Amino acid sequence: MSTTLIIIICCIAGTGIGFGIAKYLEKINASALIKNAKSEAASLIKDAKTEGEAIKKDKILQAKEKFIELKAEHEQVILGRDKKIAEAEKRTRDKESQVSNELAKAKKSNDELENKIADYNNRIDVLDKKQAEIEKLHKSQVEQLEVISGLSAEEAKNQLVESLRADAKSSAMSHIQETIEEAKLTAHQEARKIIINTIQRIGTEEAVENCVSVFNIESDDVKGRIIGREGRNIRALEAATGVEIIVDDTPEAIILSCFDPVRREIARLALHKLVTDGRIHPARIEEVVAKTAKQIDDEIIEVGKRTVIDLGIHGLHPELIKIVGRMKYRSSYGQNLLQHSREVAKLCGVMAAELGLNVKLAKRAGLLHDIGKVPETESELPHAILGMQWAEKYGEKEEVCNAIGAHHDEIEMKSLIAPIIQVCDAISGARPGARRQVLDSYIQRLKDLEEIAYGFNGVKNAYAIQAGRELRVIVESEKVSDEMASTLSFDISQKIQTEMTYPGQVKITVIRETRAVNIAK
Repeated sequence: MSTTLIIIICCIAGTGIGFGIAKYLEKINASALIKNAKSEAASLIKDAKTEGEAIKKDKILQAKEKFIELKAEHEQVILGRDKKIAEAEKRTRDKESQVSNELAKAKKSNDELENKIADYNNRIDVLDKKQAEIEKLHKSQVEQLEVISGLSAEEAKNQLVESLRADAKSSAMSHIQETIEEAKLTAHQEARKIIINTIQRIGTEEAVENCVSVFNIESDDVKGRIIGREGRNIRALEAATGVEIIVDDTPEAIILSCFDPVRREIARLALHKLVTDGRIHPARIEEVVAKTAKQIDDEIIEVGKRTVIDLGIHGLHPELIKIVGRMKYRSSYGQNLLQHSREVAKLCGVMAAELGLNVKLAKRAGLLHDIGKVPETESELPHAILGMQWAEKYGEKEEVCNAIGAHHDEIEMKSLIAPIIQVCDAISGARPGARRQVLDSYIQRLKDLEEIAYGFNGVKNAYAIQAGRELRVIVESEKVSDEMASTLSFDISQKIQTEMTYPGQVKITVIRETRAVNIAK
């Protein structure tokens, strides 16, 4: 019977009996629910225990597998360590065995050495005794010789030295001459080959530098405009440029005279601008000259940059680039300084390559070797020392600075690049057509060559020929022998080498002639 039906019956039967039956039924339902709940809880607990046992067994199995895995790894590590220990023990045993063998050998060698030392000491004692006997015998023989000759040993020695001195000197000079000739055939041959090869590979120009420039004009009418009223234009131009302007009867030409090529070039360009523009008066002249001077400064920097790029030189200080550009407007003995420096740089590069040295460093030193010749203000220092100071100031390497300062032997050479710079400078300056030498200094050099030869005894005549490349010396046959002629040639060459400065080399030829003259009557 359902609860709803009971409730309906109770409602019908009456409230008292209905409530009692309802409470009874509720107790029965509560007991059934508790019993069901206990049964479900027991079932859940049983399932949980079963599941827990399964999980516990699974975890125990996993732990056992992990333990076995770790144990295997540990055993591998232990086996590796045991192996290394065994190898180390084996190496130690081998070294101990080797050291024992070496000690045994050393002991054996020491015993042999002691035996040899004893043997040598015995031999030395025997030799000392023999030497004493020889000295005693020698002394006895010397005493006998002194008795026979009537001279003491010292006197006989002095006589022998005096008699052999002349022969020894002649033989020594002959030996020296042969040694020098042999050295020339070996060392100088390779040096000449390198120098000649270097010269042949360099294209050169001839010096055409002058102290005047010619400014060409279209007609002589322009001359009057350049001179101006009462000469005010030409005076303003001369004052602004520092150049003497010569306007004479030369047709369609004006002469610009100045020792400074930069000022001549400024004056020439300024005149060209003024004549082209047509406005020529003092204020305009000063303005044009100032602009032209600025243009020349920019051109100097551009020339310097172009030069270092052409030679493959990098990292040069901007001030040094400007100094290189200024060399375009300087000359030395008629030779353009920039052309000379470029030529020396190329020669240095070729020669350094032949000798296996640093080509870029040699080119750098060759280009900068004469920068001391273009100071903006007068300096009392030699140009080589001044150039070296500039190079040091602007961060050049020590080898480059030393090569610049030493190329005229004013300081000591400290690197192999320095003599290369000196040789290439001489090649560039001494080649035919490189420089216009002053006649007076050339004649004086020839006279000095002859005077040196006349300073030796027995010299009859001396002639400097082949532009000072050869000195022919004629000696008196009665005073100078054939052997003395060779010695005389050597002595003259040494004196010229130490006392004179000259390009290239000088050949000294000594001529000895014997004449027999008789007269038939």
